[in-house]
This record gives sequence, C-alpha cells and structure tokens, in this order.
Amino acid sequence: MSEQSLTEHERRFLLNLARTTIASNVGGPPSAHAGEQADEPTMNAGCFVSLHRAGHLRGCIGTFDTSAPVADRVREMAVAAATRDPRFQPVSREELPALDIEISVLTPPRRITDPSEITVGTHGVIVSRGYRKGVLLPQVATEYGWDRDTFLEHTCLKAGLPADAWEKSETVIEVFTAEVFGERWGTAGDE
Repeated sequence: MSEQSLTEHERRFLLNLARTTIASNVGGPPSAHAGEQADEPTMNAGCFVSLHRAGHLRGCIGTFDTSAPVADRVREMAVAAATRDPRFQPVSREELPALDIEISVLTPPRRITDPSEITVGTHGVIVSRGYRKGVLLPQVATEYGWDRDTFLEHTCLKAGLPADAWEKSETVIEVFTAEVFGERWGTAGDE
C-alpha cells in the first residue's frame, strides 16, 4: 500500500484478531489474547479476509468501505469469510486449526481508462457494468501466472460478464493496491 503501511505488530494483531473472531463465531475454543491494544491499527481502510485450507480457498469476503477502523473491518470480514461466503459451507469448529488466514488491506479504488495502467502483481481489478461487478485481488494474477489481459478476462467472468467485456467502452475498470499478509503454517508475515 502506498499511503500507509502497517507495522509487523499491527499485522500480527489483525491476524490474531481475525482468528479469535472466527473462533468465537463458530464455537471454537477460546483463543490466545489478540495482542496488545497499542498494536491495534488506527487507520480506516477496507480489507478482504481470505481463508485457505491445505492451500485451497475456503472463504473470501471483503469491503472497500473506509468509514471504520481497519480492525473493525477485519472482524466483520473474518466472520463473513468463515460463515457467509456463498461458494462454501460455513467453517466448522473442527477446521479452525487447519485454516490459514490472509488479510489484504486495501487502498481506495480509482477508475482507469487505459488497461495498460494495470501492473500485474501490484494492482487488483474491479470490473463493473450496470449491476454486475467482479473483484480480484492483486495476488490472484500472480498466483495463477496470468498476464494483464487474462486477469481482466477472469475479473469480467467473475462479474458474470463476457470475458472480453473489459474491452467495451460501457465497462468501468478500477484498480487498487493491497498490503497483503497472512499466516502460513502458523506464521504471520508477507506472502
């Protein structure tokens, strides 16, 4: 993220907060303290919380709403990713130890008119037309080895639009960046 970065302590705080919030919402055992209050980030930001199990997506929900502190957004999105992602059954208490949590703290989206402004691995993409909207985080293109056009095509498909909709003038394209960090095998750090 270009505007403001989180410290390592703030990242750990948010990851612990996400895990304890999910545990309390799916009937899991009490978890370790979420961290020192001093480590709670004070900035307002939108975020996505992604859950993985054995390297596979298990839930992912986010918001670009910046009207509340990022910690509040992490709490909300952690519960939503674990219990309300329509692609998956809610996370069970038994799954908790096997989940890896990834958080993407977002910059506000900005509209672009030239797709060449998109830098794969740096920008996330929002494609919209009418009531249809698709969002893919910056790390998705990198994980799948996509080039810019393929990234745009998959974002269009996620919106329920034809793959080439990004080439049409009535389609709105926005970009954003994200500070991405998470647990992998029980550690917190950059992914």
